[in-house]
Amino acid sequence: MTLCPCNSGKTYSQCCELIHNDHSNALVPEQLMRSRYCAHVLDNVDFVVATYHPSCHAQDDYDAIAESVHSDWVNLEVTHTQSGQNDNEGFVTFKAYLQQDGEEFCLEERSRFVRENGLWFYIDGTFPEATQSAAVAEKPATSDKVGRNDPCPCGSGKKHKKCCG
Repeated sequence: MTLCPCNSGKTYSQCCELIHNDHSNALVPEQLMRSRYCAHVLDNVDFVVATYHPSCHAQDDYDAIAESVHSDWVNLEVTHTQSGQNDNEGFVTFKAYLQQDGEEFCLEERSRFVRENGLWFYIDGTFPEATQSAAVAEKPATSDKVGRNDPCPCGSGKKHKKCCG
């Protein structure tokens, strides 16, 4: 029995595989967020792209998204879920861990999801201020290249792609 990479405690076939096979099986934002993380672990770039809100034009950034997906993702912790301003908006705060060059890094984000025509979509996210500051203090930048999902260097707390990128 192989547990789902999203750490739900269920098997992949009872969890994210259902959503990977049919996006409409994500009934709440947390399910979509977990399935998107699982898609990162399984290198399922097409699912990640398809579950961005259409206004994000994710297909235009396919190569950059693929680069993020193809990282060595090792763990997920969902730390908080929250309803939005209406039944078609929700938030999921999580910590996703990845290995790179023998070190472990943590991406913490508060993701916003919206539902349209019965389907949940990822639309954007913010980085908690404390996590962003701690990440900068722990690891100095080793490259001038800012990834599309990295915190914006301007300090806004937004992803680079949604701010200055």
